[in-house]
Amino acid sequence: MSKALKLSVPDMTCGHCKAAVERAIATTDASAKVQVDLATHTVAVETSAPTEAVLKALSGEGYEARVL
Repeated sequence: MSKALKLSVPDMTCGHCKAAVERAIATTDASAKVQVDLATHTVAVETSAPTEAVLKALSGEGYEARVL
């Protein structure tokens, strides 16, 4: 069952960041739907992966995120 998450990722500022965030989330759920908004530093994710797994994957890429 998939769920929708909205995350704040304050250090995400450029296209490289966007790609790294998308790649990190894909490692936890290859079928996740990810929408990155660089202007607001937010990420909307529809995933079946546990929230903690998504946050841990982002942290592994150097992006501290929190659920909004």
